[in-house]
Amino acid sequence: MHGYVELHGHRGARGLRPENTLPGLAFALELGVDALEFDVAMSADGQLVLTHDLHVSPVTSADTGMAAPGDEMFPYVGKPIVALTLPQLRTLDVGVRLPERPDDRFALTQVPLPDTRMPTLGAVLGLIGALGADDVRLHVELKSDPTRPDLCADPRRFVEEVVHELDRHDRLSRAALLSFDWRILEIARPLVERRYALVERDTMTPAWMNGIRLGEVGGDLAAAAAAVGATTLSPDRVLVDEALMTGAARQGLPVVVWTVNDPEEAARLIDLGVAGVVTDYPDRMRRLWKARGLPLPDPVTPLRPVGA
Repeated sequence: MHGYVELHGHRGARGLRPENTLPGLAFALELGVDALEFDVAMSADGQLVLTHDLHVSPVTSADTGMAAPGDEMFPYVGKPIVALTLPQLRTLDVGVRLPERPDDRFALTQVPLPDTRMPTLGAVLGLIGALGADDVRLHVELKSDPTRPDLCADPRRFVEEVVHELDRHDRLSRAALLSFDWRILEIARPLVERRYALVERDTMTPAWMNGIRLGEVGGDLAAAAAAVGATTLSPDRVLVDEALMTGAARQGLPVVVWTVNDPEEAARLIDLGVAGVVTDYPDRMRRLWKARGLPLPDPVTPLRPVGA
C-alpha cells in the first residue's frame, strides 16, 4: 500500500482551462491539488509574468491591439517575452487556445475564457492569498534557456526577483523553484528550501545541467541533480524506470514525474514509487487516487461575488 502521492496541477489545469492564467489556476485549486505549477519569465521592464514560452506563443496568445499608438513592436505574437513590457504583454488575450493542428488535444478539452490577460507573479500570489489556499504549495518554474541567453533574464537576478516576490507575500516557505536550467537551482540553493531539477532528454547536456556531464556521474540523473543542490528530481515521464528510481532512492531524492494525463500510466508510475504526479487533468487523477484509496488534497472553495 502506498503512502501519500502528491497531485500537481500543470500550468494550473491545462487540459481544462487556459494555462498560466488566474482563472486556470483558481480552477485547479477548486478541483483540489497538492501543488500548483506554473511558469514565469521576466519582461523587458523587469516584471515577472506567467508564460511557458520565451516568445509570445501563437497557440496560447492573440493580439488585441497596440499598447500605445504607433508601437513599432506590434504585433506582439511571436516576439520575445524579454523584449516586451508588461503593458504590451497585458494587451494579449491568453484565454483562448488557438491550435496549430486540428488534433490539438488541449483545444478539444479546454474551456475557452476569452479576454483573459497574462498575469504577473504578484497577481497570482494575491489570488492565492484571497482564496486562503495556504495548504497548497506553489511550484514556480523559472523559464530559462542557457543556450539562448538573449531570450532570458540574468539567472541570478531572475532567482532573486522571484524569491523576493514570494517572500513579500509570505509564501516562500510554501513554495518550490523548478527549472530545466540547473544554474537556477545552484543559485537558489541558499535561498529556497525546495528545488526541483526538471529534466528531459533534450536537456541532459552540460549546458543545461550546470556544467555536469552525465558520464562523470555514471549516467545517474539523480546524482547529477543532487550535485546542484536539487531536493527533488522531476523527469519527463518517458525517463522514469526502475533504474532511475533506484538512483533517486540512493541519493535520497523523491521523484515527481511530468506530464502524466493517462490514469493507467499514472498507476504504473505510482507502483514504481514516484512521490508525485504532474498532470494537465487533475480531475482524472483525482478519480484514480480515489479508486486506489490514496489520500486526496482538499479542494479550495472558490471566491463568489458578493450577493451571489
